[in-house]
Amino acid sequence: HVQLVESGGGSVEAGESLRLSCVGSDFSRYYMAWFREAPGKGREGVAFIDRGGATNYAWSVKGRFIITKDNAKNTITLQMNNLKPEDSGVYLCAADRRLLPPRLRLSELGYKDWGEGTQVTVS
Repeated sequence: HVQLVESGGGSVEAGESLRLSCVGSDFSRYYMAWFREAPGKGREGVAFIDRGGATNYAWSVKGRFIITKDNAKNTITLQMNNLKPEDSGVYLCAADRRLLPPRLRLSELGYKDWGEGTQVTVS
């Protein structure tokens, strides 16, 4: 298991940007993703990155969000641009060492390790 700690959340206006970070250890061994939770909604996967750096995005954020990974620093980031009110929620970092099939890459079922999250509010 890996301990994950997110940072970088905050309150912004629509159209602005935020950059989230997640730190841990041994990231080169993990498939990783960002999820978000909003009141009344389930946990939604927004971005995935595999061990080699290949990425997948939810349609709702494609073209606006960018996920990157730095194995040397054991950090993944989520650059969020052109934010919308519907992007508001608690953003969580997730990791798993298993090779994930495409159907699980943005599903919470694919991940065993989770951070506690960081709040993003867009008004």
